[in-house]
Amino acid sequence: MGLFRLVSLVACLALTGGGAEAHAIVLNSTPRPDAIVSGRELAIEIRFNSRIDAGRSHIKLFGREGAAVSLPLDESASEDMLKARATGLAPGSYRLHWQTLSPDGHISQGDIPFRVDR
Repeated sequence: MGLFRLVSLVACLALTGGGAEAHAIVLNSTPRPDAIVSGRELAIEIRFNSRIDAGRSHIKLFGREGAAVSLPLDESASEDMLKARATGLAPGSYRLHWQTLSPDGHISQGDIPFRVDR
Protein backbone atom coordinates (compact mmCIF):
# COMPACT_ATOMS: atom_id res chain seq x y z
CA MET A 1 0.00 0.00 0.00
CA GLY A 2 1.43 3.32 -1.00
CA LEU A 3 1.99 6.09 1.50
CA PHE A 4 -0.74 8.24 -0.09
CA ARG A 5 -3.31 5.44 0.16
CA LEU A 6 -2.34 4.72 3.77
CA VAL A 7 -2.64 8.40 4.73
CA SER A 8 -6.00 8.61 2.92
CA LEU A 9 -7.30 5.56 4.77
CA VAL A 10 -6.21 6.92 8.16
CA ALA A 11 -7.74 10.31 7.39
CA CYS A 12 -11.01 8.70 6.30
CA LEU A 13 -11.20 6.64 9.49
CA ALA A 14 -10.44 9.70 11.60
CA LEU A 15 -13.17 11.74 9.89
CA THR A 16 -15.81 9.03 10.08
CA GLY A 17 -14.86 7.84 13.53
CA GLY A 18 -14.85 4.31 12.18
CA GLY A 19 -18.54 4.65 11.34
CA ALA A 20 -18.37 1.93 8.73
CA GLU A 21 -18.20 -0.56 11.57
CA ALA A 22 -21.62 0.57 12.73
CA HIS A 23 -23.45 -0.99 9.80
CA ALA A 24 -24.91 -4.45 10.14
CA ILE A 25 -22.75 -6.82 8.10
CA VAL A 26 -23.82 -10.33 7.15
CA LEU A 27 -21.63 -12.93 8.85
CA ASN A 28 -23.34 -15.95 7.31
CA SER A 29 -26.59 -17.00 5.74
CA THR A 30 -28.75 -19.96 4.81
CA PRO A 31 -28.86 -20.29 1.90
CA ARG A 32 -25.35 -19.15 1.15
CA PRO A 33 -24.95 -16.91 -1.89
CA ASP A 34 -25.18 -18.89 -5.14
CA ALA A 35 -26.25 -22.05 -3.28
CA ILE A 36 -28.22 -24.79 -5.01
CA VAL A 37 -30.99 -26.10 -2.77
CA SER A 38 -33.74 -28.68 -3.23
CA GLY A 39 -37.30 -28.96 -2.04
CA ARG A 40 -40.36 -26.73 -2.07
CA GLU A 41 -39.59 -25.12 1.32
CA LEU A 42 -36.54 -23.26 2.52
CA ALA A 43 -35.61 -22.09 6.02
CA ILE A 44 -33.83 -18.73 5.70
CA GLU A 45 -31.40 -17.40 8.29
CA ILE A 46 -29.24 -14.31 7.95
CA ARG A 47 -26.85 -13.59 10.85
CA PHE A 48 -25.27 -10.14 11.30
CA ASN A 49 -22.25 -8.85 13.19
CA SER A 50 -24.45 -6.75 15.49
CA ARG A 51 -27.91 -6.47 16.95
CA ILE A 52 -30.54 -5.35 14.43
CA ASP A 53 -34.00 -3.83 14.61
CA ALA A 54 -36.10 -6.71 13.28
CA GLY A 55 -39.24 -4.56 13.43
CA ARG A 56 -37.79 -2.31 10.73
CA SER A 57 -36.25 -5.08 8.67
CA HIS A 58 -37.57 -7.24 5.88
CA ILE A 59 -36.76 -10.06 3.51
CA LYS A 60 -38.24 -10.19 0.02
CA LEU A 61 -38.08 -13.16 -2.31
CA PHE A 62 -37.78 -12.39 -6.01
CA GLY A 63 -38.95 -15.32 -8.05
CA ARG A 64 -38.22 -16.70 -11.45
CA GLU A 65 -40.35 -14.07 -13.17
CA GLY A 66 -39.12 -11.10 -11.14
CA ALA A 67 -42.15 -10.76 -8.87
CA ALA A 68 -41.33 -10.02 -5.22
CA VAL A 69 -42.98 -11.60 -2.20
CA SER A 70 -42.42 -10.23 1.31
CA LEU A 71 -41.61 -13.09 3.66
CA PRO A 72 -42.97 -12.92 7.22
CA LEU A 73 -40.10 -12.75 9.70
CA ASP A 74 -39.84 -15.31 12.48
CA GLU A 75 -40.09 -13.34 15.72
CA SER A 76 -38.20 -16.03 17.65
CA ALA A 77 -34.93 -15.10 15.92
CA SER A 78 -32.07 -13.82 18.05
CA GLU A 79 -31.26 -10.08 18.15
CA ASP A 80 -28.61 -10.44 15.45
CA MET A 81 -30.58 -12.57 13.00
CA LEU A 82 -33.38 -12.46 10.45
CA LYS A 83 -35.30 -15.70 9.98
CA ALA A 84 -38.07 -16.54 7.53
CA ARG A 85 -39.45 -19.44 5.53
CA ALA A 86 -40.08 -19.60 1.81
CA THR A 87 -42.68 -22.10 0.60
CA GLY A 88 -43.96 -23.32 -2.74
CA LEU A 89 -40.58 -23.07 -4.43
CA ALA A 90 -40.30 -24.48 -7.95
CA PRO A 91 -37.04 -25.22 -9.73
CA GLY A 92 -35.32 -22.06 -10.96
CA SER A 93 -33.30 -19.03 -9.90
CA TYR A 94 -34.30 -16.80 -6.98
CA ARG A 95 -32.96 -13.81 -5.12
CA LEU A 96 -33.44 -12.89 -1.47
CA HIS A 97 -33.31 -9.17 -0.84
CA TRP A 98 -32.82 -8.23 2.81
CA GLN A 99 -32.84 -4.84 4.47
CA THR A 100 -32.22 -4.11 8.13
CA LEU A 101 -31.72 -1.22 10.50
CA SER A 102 -28.82 -1.15 12.94
CA PRO A 103 -29.38 0.34 16.40
CA ASP A 104 -27.27 3.33 15.33
CA GLY A 105 -29.80 4.14 12.59
CA HIS A 106 -27.84 2.89 9.58
CA ILE A 107 -29.74 0.88 6.97
CA SER A 108 -27.96 -2.08 5.44
CA GLN A 109 -29.24 -4.15 2.55
CA GLY A 110 -28.10 -6.84 0.18
CA ASP A 111 -29.03 -9.75 -2.02
CA ILE A 112 -28.52 -13.49 -1.78
CA PRO A 113 -29.01 -15.27 -5.08
CA PHE A 114 -29.72 -19.01 -5.03
CA ARG A 115 -31.18 -21.71 -7.21
CA VAL A 116 -33.72 -24.44 -6.52
CA ASP A 117 -32.97 -27.73 -8.21
CA ARG A 118 -34.84 -31.01 -7.86
